[in-house]
Amino acid sequence: MSLTTAFSTASSSLLNTAAQLSASSRNIDGASNTSYSRKISVTVTNADGSTRINVVRASDLALFNRMKDATSTSAKQTALLAGLTTLQTTVGDVDNETSVAGKLGAFNTALASYTNSPDDPILAQAAVTAAQDLATSLNTASNVVQGARKDADAAIATSVSDVNDLLKQFETANNAVVSATVKGDDLSDVLDARDAILSKLSEEMGISTVTRGNNDMVIYTDSGVTMFDKSPRKVSFEASTVYDGTVTGNAVFVDGVAVTGASATMPLKSGSIAGNAELRDTVAVTYQNQLDEIARTLISDFAEKDQVSTGADKSGLFTNGTDSTIPSTLTKGLAAQISINSAAVVSEGGSALTLRDGGMNGSNYTYNTAGTASYTARLTGVSSALSGTATFDSSTQLGTGISLATFASGSVSWLEGLRSSTSTAADTQKTFLSQASTSLSNATGVNTDQEYAKQLELEHSYQASSKLISIIGSMYDSLFAMIK
Repeated sequence: MSLTTAFSTASSSLLNTAAQLSASSRNIDGASNTSYSRKISVTVTNADGSTRINVVRASDLALFNRMKDATSTSAKQTALLAGLTTLQTTVGDVDNETSVAGKLGAFNTALASYTNSPDDPILAQAAVTAAQDLATSLNTASNVVQGARKDADAAIATSVSDVNDLLKQFETANNAVVSATVKGDDLSDVLDARDAILSKLSEEMGISTVTRGNNDMVIYTDSGVTMFDKSPRKVSFEASTVYDGTVTGNAVFVDGVAVTGASATMPLKSGSIAGNAELRDTVAVTYQNQLDEIARTLISDFAEKDQVSTGADKSGLFTNGTDSTIPSTLTKGLAAQISINSAAVVSEGGSALTLRDGGMNGSNYTYNTAGTASYTARLTGVSSALSGTATFDSSTQLGTGISLATFASGSVSWLEGLRSSTSTAADTQKTFLSQASTSLSNATGVNTDQEYAKQLELEHSYQASSKLISIIGSMYDSLFAMIK
C-alpha cells in the first residue's frame, strides 16, 4: 500500500469516526427527550471505493402508529371519566343521604310518618321540609349535570384551538421534511419534529396518516375526514356560554364536515374531543333526562284534582316553578325548575296541612272538606302513587313500569356503573399506552450506557487513525528529507 493510499484511508476513517462521534453525542443530548429517535450512523461506499457516514434515525412505523392510536383512545376515556367522576362525586350514590335517591327515601319516610299521624302538625311540616330537600337536591343535581356539560364544551373549544395551532406547526414541519428530502439533507431531526406534532395531535382527536412522495404526509381523522393535505384544513367549533337541559351543544367541524354531535356523518372515534363530546351530548343528557323524569313523576303523583267540577288537574305539592300545569311527557330541564308549592310553605303564607287536606289550588281542589284532623285519604293516595309503577321515557335507559324509588336508585346505579366501567377502560388504555410507548422507546430510544460505551470505542478508533496519520506524516517528512 502506498503512503498516499494509506493517508487517504486513515483520513477517511478519521472523518467517519468524527461523524459517528457526533451522532452519538446527539443521542446522549436527546436521551431525555421523549420525541427524540436514536440516530444511527450508516457507512456508505462511494463509487470510487471510499466511504462516508450517513446518519439515519431509528424508526418503527407500526409501533409509532400503535402508540399514536393508544394515545387517542386513552385520551377519550380520560376525558369521559373526568366528567363522570364529577357527576358521581357531587350527586352521591344510593346510600348517600345527599343524593336524589337518598332525599326521595327520606321524603317517603316523612310522608309515611305523617300518614300514620295525620293530626300531627309537626309531622306535616317535617314532610313538607323533606319535600323541599328533595326538590333542592334535584335542582342541585341538574345544575351539576349542566355544569359538567359546560366544562366539557369549554374543553372541546380549547382542544379545537390546540388542533388548529398544531396543524399550522405541522405544515411548517412537513415542508421542512419535504425540502430536506429533495435536497438530500439529514432528515432525522425534522422527522422527529413532525412525529412529535402528530403525537400531540393524537391526544385531541384520533388520526391516521398517509406518506406520499418526498415524504409528504397527509392527515385524516380516524373517521376519514381530511385534516391536512399540503395545507391545514379548518377545524371549527362555536362554544355555548350557557347550558341548561334544553341546550344542545354545537358540533365540531373539520373541513366543513361535522365530526361530533347527532348530525355528524363521520364522527370521531377517539381523542379528548370525542370523549368530551360523548359526555356533553350523550352521557350527561341521559342522566339529565333521568332527573327530569323523577321531577315529572313527582309533580304528576301529587297533582290535585278538581273535587267540585271538571276543572283541569293542577300541580299540588311539587310544581314546575312557573305555573300549575302537569307535564305528561319528558320535559327538558324540569329538574332544575321543580319547587314546592307556596301554598304548602309556611314562610310563604301557606300551610303544611294542605298536604293532608288538598286545596293548594283553591277550594275546588280541597279533599278534606270537613276539616277532619284524622283524614288520611289524600295522604294514602299520594303514597300509593309514589310506591306504584310509573311510565318513564325510553331515553332514560332505565326501563319503565317501575316505582319512582326503584327508578331513582337505578339512576344513580346507572351512573356509578358507567363510571366504574369507564374507569376500568381508562386504566386498561393507560396500560396499553404505557406498553406501546415502552415498545417504541425500546426500538427507537437512546440507551445512554450503550452510547457511552460506543463513544469509548470510537475514541480509540479516532486515536488509532490519528496516530496512523501522524506516522504517515513522519514517513513523508523522512522521504522529503532524503530527496533534498
